[in-house]
Amino acid sequence: MSDGLSLFSLFISSFLSATLLPGNSEVVLVAMLLSGVSQPWLLVVIATMGNSAGGVTNVILGRLFPLRETSRWREKATGWLKRYGAATLLLSWMPVIGDLLCLLAGWMRISWGPVLFFLCLGKAIRYIVIAAVTLQGMTWWH
Repeated sequence: MSDGLSLFSLFISSFLSATLLPGNSEVVLVAMLLSGVSQPWLLVVIATMGNSAGGVTNVILGRLFPLRETSRWREKATGWLKRYGAATLLLSWMPVIGDLLCLLAGWMRISWGPVLFFLCLGKAIRYIVIAAVTLQGMTWWH
């Protein structure tokens, strides 16, 4: 697979992972890190961009489509967003709850600047940690 196609695949996988669709971006990132497809920093940047774009898509969906049903999870997530504001989006990388936080941030019309900052930061930290652990493991085994 060419570098460009590999990077595009990582971007798409990361984008899908930020939605309710399966994307397995962590697996794809680790596989690419282990195979040496590209520089680790570039892989982290591409994964972060794709996952952040998916998260922003959820925020936009939250703004466009009002949420009707209420649930215990929605009430809890709304409480976090009311209490901590956009900083709650540092958790936007978490499976399922991260999607809900992004949707609710849009639904609650939280300001774009803080939403983008904390959403992207949370996603970047996750991929940096995955890359660091993977690369450290490679060093440890050799």
